[in-house]
Amino acid sequence: MIVSHMAKHESDLSLTFHALADPTRRLILNRLAEGPAQVTNLAGPTGLRLPTVMRHLSVLEEAGLISTSKDGRIRTCAIVPEAFSPVRTWLDEQRAIWEARLDRLDAFVMNAMKERGK
Repeated sequence: MIVSHMAKHESDLSLTFHALADPTRRLILNRLAEGPAQVTNLAGPTGLRLPTVMRHLSVLEEAGLISTSKDGRIRTCAIVPEAFSPVRTWLDEQRAIWEARLDRLDAFVMNAMKERGK
């Protein structure tokens, strides 16, 4: 059961990092951080054709980073802030690991310098 949960967690992180890897998708997310927007308004600043923007939005939605709603012919997108929590947690864990490694390296170097000075 734990392995299955871990595999899903890693899969979710992979989807999220894949979505964040593209500069166009990050531009869209930056715009959506200001508030919900219609797809046509999101497409304008990208300079891309609507079908291409729709594919980018699909990747963001599949990763759970945005939600979309449709009112008649108008599709509106909104950011899902809580979707970034697993990424933040993963990054915090990585930071802690590397800070501990650097602390050990620093202690090793300081000890070696002390021994060398004797």
